Amino acid sequence: MTTDRNIPHNAHPVTALGLLVTLGIVFGDIGTSPLYVMKTICHANPAFGPDYILGAVSLVFWTLTLQTTIKYVLIALRADNKGEGGILALYSLVKSKGKKWLYLLAALGAATLIADGVITPAITVTTSIEGLSAIMPDPPVIPVTLLIITLIFAAQRFGTSAIGRCFGPFMLLWFLMLGILGVCNIGLEPSILKAFNPWYAVKILIDYPGWFLVLGAVFLCTTGAEALYSDLGHCGRWNISIAWLFVKIMLVLNYLGQGAWIMSHHSEAAAGSVNPFYAIMPGWFVLIGIIMSAGASIIASQALISGSFTIFSEAVNLNFWPRLKIKYPSTVKGQLYIPSVNLFLFVGCVLTVVIFGSSAHMEGAYGLAITVTMLMTTILIAFWMRRRRMPLWLVAAFLLVFAGIETTFLCANLFKFLHGGWYTLLIASLLMTVIYLWFNASKIRRRYFQYADIRKSLGLIAGISRDKEIPKSASNMVYISESPDPTLIETKILYSIINKHPKRADHYWLIRVEYTDEPSTLDYTVDELIPGCLFSVGLKLGFRIDPKINVYLRQVINDLVKEGRVDLTSTYPSLRQEGIPGDFHFTVIHRVFSPSSNCTAYEQFVMSFYERLRRFGVATDEALGLDTSSVSVEQVPLILNSGVPHRKIRRIS
Repeated sequence: MTTDRNIPHNAHPVTALGLLVTLGIVFGDIGTSPLYVMKTICHANPAFGPDYILGAVSLVFWTLTLQTTIKYVLIALRADNKGEGGILALYSLVKSKGKKWLYLLAALGAATLIADGVITPAITVTTSIEGLSAIMPDPPVIPVTLLIITLIFAAQRFGTSAIGRCFGPFMLLWFLMLGILGVCNIGLEPSILKAFNPWYAVKILIDYPGWFLVLGAVFLCTTGAEALYSDLGHCGRWNISIAWLFVKIMLVLNYLGQGAWIMSHHSEAAAGSVNPFYAIMPGWFVLIGIIMSAGASIIASQALISGSFTIFSEAVNLNFWPRLKIKYPSTVKGQLYIPSVNLFLFVGCVLTVVIFGSSAHMEGAYGLAITVTMLMTTILIAFWMRRRRMPLWLVAAFLLVFAGIETTFLCANLFKFLHGGWYTLLIASLLMTVIYLWFNASKIRRRYFQYADIRKSLGLIAGISRDKEIPKSASNMVYISESPDPTLIETKILYSIINKHPKRADHYWLIRVEYTDEPSTLDYTVDELIPGCLFSVGLKLGFRIDPKINVYLRQVINDLVKEGRVDLTSTYPSLRQEGIPGDFHFTVIHRVFSPSSNCTAYEQFVMSFYERLRRFGVATDEALGLDTSSVSVEQVPLILNSGVPHRKIRRIS
């Protein structure tokens, strides 16, 4: 079976087209931050003066430099898992038996990243539509925003391969627009160029007592930095790194231009009724700017939604989340659609718009969750650096600098809690609870699985296959096994074949699915336990591979047929003379937690919650891509016995 394991990390060569695609995929979130960052900075201190704006712009520049350029572009992009990036791919690189608790960092980072993804489309689209106030009184911001958000999520089921080709050229025009508008306004107050001096960034933190409000506003300029790392597998390290040089220049120019306009139009900016982003535009260009802003917001939202689909898909295969129904609306690599996740994000975005009502109110909810994601990424990167045997002093310096920066931002953003930060933390807490309980329940379940050495039963299984007194169940009986070893089999599967209802078949197939830490692995092994009769097939799937067991098994069997190791032609004489292949029947053993288990109160709670969560996910057969018309599910009790003393029944007569 083919594998992508040996694909080189430079599989995304640096080309003009590659850079254009990167602009459309990677930089939507961070590229729309000028829509609201300077407006939020002004709201943080309505009585601001020139020094305040100069210091704030300096903070923006150095945040983009330290946080985005150095941490993510120069360091994080090197921590790739066979070319893939993101916090879950990073976790797969560093997890080990000795540090089992690392999953908590990855789970918390993923949960807060998803929570931030709920509010990002809402705030970007709302801010862009609010620009209509510059050309009309009382524009219908909320209805138009909800309509655009509805159309964005409704379009997900059809894929974005067609319109996606326009994302790159559009974002190129967007960033050029940002840069040109910024350059045209810097001349209003040339002293804004002093912002490149880090002293002004330090000075505002020393002089201004509400420094935490400023930092909370400034942090919004780098909230999209995590996307640079998450999209590593789509675009490649060098395409992202080179494109970022252009993007950063355009962003900085726009921030400088907005800062210069604010300093030269102090009274208008202090009134809070004008968004500096639109104020720096000539009057004739405002409508065009609003249209461009709406388009960029849609692209940013699309990138975040697609990224959320990828995160949930990875979480499922890492056993962080219940199985979900995943669809593939196009042939574009990596493009997938998860209906339940799409609905969750849509409802979250709509509630965000309805609850907060304006981008000014959403600013309080924005940024707090993603700070946690960045801090978790920093800690995991430090573990990755140690695994790469980098000097301890270098790891300590990295951790001290970036964990210090992000902890400071986190403390600053915590002041937003009562002003909306509770919203994203509530979402993240719910997601984290599900991940924690599902992950730990899965570990408990596996601990109580009972296995037997199948080699002791080979003679009996071969006898059943030849016993004409037993009605044939199918020509090919396929069992889905969770055994880590081809010589071991769950006792429940043996019971199903031998005891429960003896199942005669020409061939028995035991399918063992193992999810590896590599993203694109797609390999298989075959152990022929009974020649021509019983096969144990081990499938190794990367955590980004769709588990289409039907498709993969068909390829495995075709390979065995070509090798002459198995004959699939039906053994029924009437069918065999026509060369018709035998039928296949899949059996899935579903273990249901038994309330009569003798276990601790913690295990009882976790397993009960697991059973409730399982009902919200898709069935195992559907999740594995099995042909549901030929699948039977056998439910068996899963009894936990953790050695807790229990009262014995007493005979009284």
